[in-house]
This record gives sequence, structure tokens and C-alpha cells, in this order.
Amino acid sequence: MLDVSRHRRPGMFVLVFAALAFAVSGTPARAQDEAATTRPVPREGNWMKLHEKYLERARSSEGIDLLFLGDSITQGWNNNTVWQQHYGQRNAANFGIGGDRTQHVLWRLENGEVDGIHPKVVVLMIGTNNVRDNSAEEIAEGIKAIVKTLRAKLPQTKVLLLGVFPRGEQPDDPDRAKLAAVNEKIAALDDGDHVKYLDIGKGFRNEDGTISRSIMPDFLHLSREGYRLWADAIEPTLRSMLGEKGAEEECD
Repeated sequence: MLDVSRHRRPGMFVLVFAALAFAVSGTPARAQDEAATTRPVPREGNWMKLHEKYLERARSSEGIDLLFLGDSITQGWNNNTVWQQHYGQRNAANFGIGGDRTQHVLWRLENGEVDGIHPKVVVLMIGTNNVRDNSAEEIAEGIKAIVKTLRAKLPQTKVLLLGVFPRGEQPDDPDRAKLAAVNEKIAALDDGDHVKYLDIGKGFRNEDGTISRSIMPDFLHLSREGYRLWADAIEPTLRSMLGEKGAEEECD
């Protein structure tokens, strides 16, 4: 056993305790903190610039009636003709950032991105970037925390919570099973009033369960056709939630 009293070099105690933390958990303390799905965590570099850009959009006089929130799959709506066709006349904003996990979206929400705005609907799809480091339960808890934060900050806003999209070419991809478990858990967040859960993942899969490159070129991010499928799949529900004229009263 190490006799700490005989080795009083600066920082020795910190190193010893860090080593003990790693020995017990198998994961460095900092890595544990960064992997926590419900603890708001910022990122650096261009991410912060995008966050500041979204703050400016939120503070603009235009307001926001429809807000999309998520990671790179959501960010991919930018400069997309499908976006213009479906949302160009709806005073919509896209607050997606590539690489975001639940903890990053939580930080953005806690640091002003929805302050001062009153969207009618927020479309939320997040969690795929947590799949490698977190369990289905942990990912679901992160999504639950985001929905809870949105409800607290935007009490009059409805949330269209999308099931995390499938990923990987083959139906037996292990990420598919984990995300299916996540979706099963977050479906319970649908309260029949302010939060509506919708799983449109089936529309991205072929009959045999595979995913085509024409829909997801890298089996994760969407092509233009993939975004068209997304827009068409949520349109009836979105129209109803926005209270638009002619919208169906109920959408499955």
C-alpha cells in the first residue's frame, strides 16, 4: 500500500484521490461529469459562436413561432429547400448544433436560448450522440430533463417530441436497439396536452429494416429526401399543434 505520508510532493493527494476515483468507477472523474446526460455542460470553439448567434435570433424583434431544437440532424435543415417550402412562412428558427448531446442542449436552454421568446411549438429531437457513452435509461433521463426545462421556461409552448431517429444500415445494429429502448421510455412524456410524442423512424427504413443511402448517406444524417420524409411525417401533427386553419383535430 502506498504510504502517502512519505511522499508529500505538491499535488500528490489530488493524484491519489483521482486514482482512487478511477479505481472505484473505472472512469476518470472529469469524464464522468462530461458524460452525465442531465448535467448542463457547454462546449468550446464554433459551438459557442453558434450559441451566441441563437441568442441574437431569440432577442430579435421577429420573435419565433416555431422552433427546431437538436443536434446536427436538426442543424441540417439550414439552407435546405425543404425547410423553405414547409417552414419559410411560419416564422421558424433552427437551433440545431452538430455534435450536441442532451447535456449540451440543457446548457443552451439554461443560458438564454429560449429566454424572451414565445414559440407556439418546439420540435425536439436529441439523444443520438449520447448512444456510445450512455445507457438507454440515462439518455431518456437527459431528454426528460430537456422537456422539463422547456416546460418551465416556455409554459405556453407545446413540445413536439420526436423519437430518436434510427441509425446504422442494418436492423441488427446495436445502436438501433438502444435507441428503440430510449424511444420506448420517452414516449411516456406525452401528456396529451403540452407534450406530444411522435416516432417517425419507420419512414426512414426499408421494408427489411435496412436504411438506404438515398435517405441517410452515412446511415445517420439525412439527405434532402430524408428531410422531405421528416417534414411530411410531422406535418399533420404540427398543423394541429400550431392551431392552423384546416388542421386535423387529432393526429396519430
